[in-house]
Amino acid sequence: MARAGFAVSGILHLLIGLVAIRLAMGGQGEADVSGAVEQLAGQPAGPLLLWTSFAACVALAIWQASDAIFDFEHLPAKKKLGKKAKAVLQAVVYAGLAITLYSFANGAGKDHTTSTSDLTASVMKAPGGYLLLLAIGAAVAITGIVYAIRGFRQSFAKHLRLPASPRARSAVTILGVVGYAAKGIALLLVGLLVIIATIKVHPEESTGLDGGLKALRDQPFGIYMLAAVGVGLICYGIFMMVRAKLAKM
Repeated sequence: MARAGFAVSGILHLLIGLVAIRLAMGGQGEADVSGAVEQLAGQPAGPLLLWTSFAACVALAIWQASDAIFDFEHLPAKKKLGKKAKAVLQAVVYAGLAITLYSFANGAGKDHTTSTSDLTASVMKAPGGYLLLLAIGAAVAITGIVYAIRGFRQSFAKHLRLPASPRARSAVTILGVVGYAAKGIALLLVGLLVIIATIKVHPEESTGLDGGLKALRDQPFGIYMLAAVGVGLICYGIFMMVRAKLAKM
């Protein structure tokens, strides 16, 4: 079931990539997790897909949490802390996916762009909220840079049991490099939007992944960059589906 969670994440990224390409071609859509889940819900047997995906993401979140609690005990203290923190963050990410899937399966899906802006506004009004938002934006942007570096260094390969065939190994590696780079760019855009919205005190400009990709589209040569990111997110989605089979668990 935890492996299936990787596949669900892959499907959602693939759908986001397709929407990004559609936006680059002048179409409409929400290029974020909520938009992808909405597309999933609109398929034949949509409720079954949503509940199955929800169960898979819950399983993967539990597996990541168990890693944080029980694994890495043999490592030096500093390295152990880093690995456990990473597992906790991944558990939170997949728990968030599960919550989104549950909300749509339960008929309570909502506009993610609006909720992101509302959350930013609420945090901004809280004591210390300004600094907290800057820290969150910086953390997301740095995570994006880390993703891109991980892709170019191919460090993701150590978590996989790569196939014996040289051609298959090369295909998986290329998907990983392109996919991680695109995911990194997307996260960097989201982080920068949060920082800019906070500095300008305009929470409505903090519009999550969908807003980040649409902002990219409005730049010089933006449609080409957005299309490239869309292709990269599709590659990342396919990579995650492959990871469901090849991951060291």
